[in-house]
Amino acid sequence: MLTGKKGLAKTSQTPGKTQLINHFLINDNWYIVDLPGYGYARASKSKKADWNKFIHTYLDKRESLQCVMVLIDSRLEPQKIDLEFCNWLGEKGLSFVLVFTKADKQSGTKTDQNIALFKKALLTTFDEVPQYFITSAETQLGHDDVLGFISTVNQSFVIPEYKA
Repeated sequence: MLTGKKGLAKTSQTPGKTQLINHFLINDNWYIVDLPGYGYARASKSKKADWNKFIHTYLDKRESLQCVMVLIDSRLEPQKIDLEFCNWLGEKGLSFVLVFTKADKQSGTKTDQNIALFKKALLTTFDEVPQYFITSAETQLGHDDVLGFISTVNQSFVIPEYKA
C-alpha cells in the first residue's frame, strides 16, 4: 500500500507466507522492515514459537528501530495474540502505532466498532491508546496519513552511536 508497487511484499491467501525478515529500501533513504506474521499463520506451534522469539529478539535489540507498525485486521474483534504483542511492546518501551487494515472489506460502522473494542481492550493495560490508522490497500484509505506519520518519525531520527 505505501510504495504503490503491487507484489512487493509477500502476500497470500495462506497466512504465514512471510517467514523471513524482508528489508525494503525506500527512496534510498529509509527502510520498511516486514516481519513474519505471528497470528494466523498456518504453521506448527513450534514454528510459531520460533518466529515469536525471532521477532521479539529483532525488535528488542534493533537500535535504529524508530517505530513498530502493528498491522491488525479491522474485520476482527480484538485478538488475544494482538493484545499480547502490544502489551509486550509497551513493557519493552518500544514505540508503536496500530494500523487497522482491510477497512474496505466491511462497513465503516463495523470497522469503527472493532476498533473501539480494540481500544477498550488496550485501555485495560495502557494509560492511553497508541496512535492508530485505518487503512485499505484497495482504496488507498490511510495511505497519505501513514506516509505523513513515517515522514515525521524519520525527521526526528538520530543515528545511534556505534558501540565497539
